[in-house]
Amino acid sequence: MSTSSIPLNKTIDHTLLKPEATPAQIIQLCNEAKKYDFYSVCVNSSMVKIAAKELTGTDVLVCSVVGFPLGAMSTKAKAFETRCAVEDGAGEIDMVINLGMAKSANWSDLQKDIEEVVKAAAPKRVKVILETCLLTDQEIKEASQCALKAKAHFVKTSTGFSTAGATPQAVELMKAVVGNQMEIKASGGIRDLATANLYLKMGVTRLGTSSGVSLMEGKSSTTSY
Repeated sequence: MSTSSIPLNKTIDHTLLKPEATPAQIIQLCNEAKKYDFYSVCVNSSMVKIAAKELTGTDVLVCSVVGFPLGAMSTKAKAFETRCAVEDGAGEIDMVINLGMAKSANWSDLQKDIEEVVKAAAPKRVKVILETCLLTDQEIKEASQCALKAKAHFVKTSTGFSTAGATPQAVELMKAVVGNQMEIKASGGIRDLATANLYLKMGVTRLGTSSGVSLMEGKSSTTSY
């Protein structure tokens, strides 16, 4: 998919994932998403129902994170959280992989971890968060291959809650594996138009950022995600 024809606003998952986020802040997030017609809002699963209600009648989706931010919970728990999020109105799911499986090269179980979430979310699309800052180059490639085999729809760089966010190097590694068979979401540290455009030119089709309003206004942001 070429990003050249996609308006900037429709590449943005407008994000608020801080654990202290309040319902009032989620409603504000949704109002901003409606104003700029973002692709989605990305929220924790406990906030999906609130966001879905606020966005009723719009084409802005609700994206729910699952297994966030560590990815270390059981596969069964991730699948259950996914089903609950979809029932509450989530239109997309962003799941965090089990990093311990990746670090121990347990690729068969990692693929299964992703597959169970994909099944639980169906027919909704699933983005697989690799947390690339904690993986070697080879582990990024292997994890991307697992996501591809599990029939997920996106590979995503980061939670924005670890030691670093998206990097061009990580995106290149992911793209080398998935090609045009999956889409790529860059997240973490996208706070200005130059950074956003860099990733879009690399073939990224979705940006996870809490700086969506700043991007649309051509300003830089100091937010952490």
